[in-house]
Amino acid sequence: MATPQLSPGVLVREVDLTVGRADNVLDNIGAIAGPFPIGPVNDPIDITTEQDLINVFGKPISTDAQYEYWMSAASYLSYGGVLKVTRAAGSTLANANAGSNAASATMTGSARIDNYDDYTNNHQDTDNSFTYAAKNSGTWADGLKVCFIDDAADQTVTLSAIPTGSTVGQGVSVSVPNNTVIPGTGTTSAFSGHIKGIITGIDVATKKIDVKLTSRVSTDGTETAIDYAEGTVYASLTTGTGFNTLSVINSAGGLVGTTATISASVDWYNQQTLGLTNSTIYWKQIAPKPTSNVYVTDRQGKGDGLHVVVVDDKGTISGIKGNLLEKHISISKAKDAVSSVNAPQKIWYNQFLADYSSNIYAGKNPSSAADSYWGTTPLATGFSSGYTPVTTGAGVWGQDAQGVKFSALGNVTYTFAGGVDYSATGGMKADLADQITAYNKFNNKDETAVDFLIMGPGCDTQAESQAKANSIISIANLRKDCVATVGPHRSDVVGLTNTDTQTDNLVKYFSPLASSSYAVFDSGYKYTYDRFNNKFRYIPTNGDVAGLMCRTGINSYPWFSPAGQQRGIINNAIKLAYNPSKAQRDQLYPQRINSVITQPGIGTLLFGDKTGLGYASAFDRINVRRLFLTVEQALEKAAEAQLFELNDELTRANFKNIVEPYLRDIQAKRGIYGFLVICDTTNNTPDVIDNNEFRADIFLKPAKSINYVTLTFVATRTGVSFEEVAGRV
Repeated sequence: MATPQLSPGVLVREVDLTVGRADNVLDNIGAIAGPFPIGPVNDPIDITTEQDLINVFGKPISTDAQYEYWMSAASYLSYGGVLKVTRAAGSTLANANAGSNAASATMTGSARIDNYDDYTNNHQDTDNSFTYAAKNSGTWADGLKVCFIDDAADQTVTLSAIPTGSTVGQGVSVSVPNNTVIPGTGTTSAFSGHIKGIITGIDVATKKIDVKLTSRVSTDGTETAIDYAEGTVYASLTTGTGFNTLSVINSAGGLVGTTATISASVDWYNQQTLGLTNSTIYWKQIAPKPTSNVYVTDRQGKGDGLHVVVVDDKGTISGIKGNLLEKHISISKAKDAVSSVNAPQKIWYNQFLADYSSNIYAGKNPSSAADSYWGTTPLATGFSSGYTPVTTGAGVWGQDAQGVKFSALGNVTYTFAGGVDYSATGGMKADLADQITAYNKFNNKDETAVDFLIMGPGCDTQAESQAKANSIISIANLRKDCVATVGPHRSDVVGLTNTDTQTDNLVKYFSPLASSSYAVFDSGYKYTYDRFNNKFRYIPTNGDVAGLMCRTGINSYPWFSPAGQQRGIINNAIKLAYNPSKAQRDQLYPQRINSVITQPGIGTLLFGDKTGLGYASAFDRINVRRLFLTVEQALEKAAEAQLFELNDELTRANFKNIVEPYLRDIQAKRGIYGFLVICDTTNNTPDVIDNNEFRADIFLKPAKSINYVTLTFVATRTGVSFEEVAGRV
C-alpha cells in the first residue's frame, strides 16, 4: 500500500514484476554402477572423459562380466556428457595392505575400505590392524611398496668391537679432548667435553651401530641439544686423534662393558636406499634427511619429521618397474602439526595421506617390529637429551606436538599383499544386491543430480537382469527428474542366429518390466573394438541411448527425439547382435521396445522413441517426457523463489512474468504448440491462501514426433485433371 499523501502532489511508484527467471537446469549427467577393477566403492565419482575413467576406475579387463560395464560407461562419454560412476561392492573384495610386520594384516571388522568416509568412520581410528592399506580394493596393489624414513639415526659408526651388553635404546658417549678441532666440520673452532647419543640399531656381524645424536656437553657441564646436520660443528662422531673412543652408557649413567674404538663413521641417511626389488634408489636422491617441523620445534617437540614414498615395484600399475608413483616429504608424526601458521595445511601423516595420496591410507602407527634394517628391534621411543630414552607412551605418534619427543623407526619398506577382487570364479562380477546398493546412491535427487540412469549389462540370469532393470526404473520413478535406459539380457540376443527367437526373447524379457514414462527400452547389443585388450566385443547399447539423449540436448533441445537419422546415429558400432526387420520391429514397438538397427549407407541408429509407459499417452514418447522434465525442473526452481512470499496479486503476477516468457521461448524453439498459465484468484482461493499454499496451473500442448509416414503415389490418365481426383484417394 502506498504511503498516503497529506498535501497535493504527484506520487511516483514502481512495481517490479521482473524479479526472477526460469532457466533450463538439465546438465546432461548420466549415472552407472557396476564392478570396476579399481576405484572407491559405493561413492559416486564425476567422470568427464575416458581418460578420467581409466585414472579412477582402471581399464577394461578381459572378463565378460566387467568390460561391458566399463565400455557402456565409455560409450556414454563419447556423446559429450558427464557420468557419475559408482563402483559396486563385492563380498570378496579386500584392500591390499601391510601389517605391523610388513606383511598383510586382517583388518578389524572388514578387509575392505570402501571410500574416504568408510576410512575415516571405521578404519582411521578404530581399525589398528594395518599400517598402510591401498585406497581401493583389489589385487591391483599387491606388490606395491610404501617406503618410509624418519630421523632415527644420524650416523653409522664402525667399531673395533660391539661393547658387551649394548642394546638399542642405550646411550653412547664420545669424549672430545681439550680444545680439539673436529675434522671435517668446516671450522677451526675448538671444543672440550663430550657428545651424547642414543643407539638406534646394532649389527653385530659387521660391528656397526646406528647412533642418534642428542646433545653436546662442555667441560663446565653445560649441555646443549643438537639437531644433526652433516657438517655442523660438534654434531658428528668423526674419527680423529683422541676422538675415536665410544662408550656405552646404561640408563643410570654407568658404563656398559668396555669402550670401543671408532674405526669409521659415515652419514647414516646418505647410505639409505628404498627397499625395492627391481631397482636401487637412495633416499638422498629423493629429498634431504627429514627434520623436525617448525610447528613442532616451536612447541618443544622433536623427531616428528618423516618422508613417505609409494613405488610401483613390479610395474603392474604404471608399466614401469620401480616407478615412483608419489612422494610426500617432511610430513609429521604430530596430530596437530600444520605447515604454516599463516597458511595452515595439516601435515599429520595419517590425515595428509588420506587427503592427498592417490594410492594409500595410513592405519596404525608403525611398530618396532616393522624395521628390518639391522635385523633388530629399532628404537621405538622418543629420544632424550640424557641417556634415558623417553617412554613409549610419551613418544607415540598421533598426539599433539607440545613437549613430545616422537618415537623413531628409521628406514622401513612395506610391501602390500592381501588384495582380493570380486570373485575367483566370476572374474569382475558383483552380485545383484551389491549392484542395487550402488545404484541406490542415486536415490536422492537433492544430493545427486542425474539425468540418465544407465543400466549397462544385465546379470547372470534373465530374472536377475529384470530385477536390476526394475530397480533402476523404480529409482527414476522415485526421483521423477531423470530417465532410466534399459537394455536386454545378453543371452537373449548375443550368440543367437535365429532372429525370430531373438524377437520372442526380447518380448518375454521386457513384458514384465514396470510401466514407466521415466524408462526407455532398447533392443541392442553392438559389436565394437576394445583397444585395451585388442579384440572386438559385444556390449549393450543402453549407454548409447542415454548418450543420444544427452547429445540431442547439447546440439538441439531435450524436446527433440533422439531417434532416427538426424540425431539417432550410434557411435562406434561395427555391427549388431540383432538387427530386426520391419516385421520384427512391428512386434517390438507395441511392446515398448525401441529397435536399434543398421541401415546400409546410414549406419547404426536408434529407430524408435517410445518410453516404457504401458498405455497410450502423450508421455509414451521420449521427446514429451524430456520436454516435461526440462520444463518442470526449470519452473520448480523458479517456484522456489516464491516460498515465504505473500500470496497476493503481486506475487502471482511476478510468477506469471517468469513462467510465460520461458514458455514462449520453448514454443519458439518448437518444444510446444501452445500453453496457458493460470495463477490468480481462481486457483488461489481464500481456502488455498489460508492453508499457506500457492498454486499455478500450467497447460502445455507438447510437440509430437513423427513416428509414422504414409506416402501415397497415384497414377492417373493423361487427360485427367489433378483437381478432379485429389480428394478421392
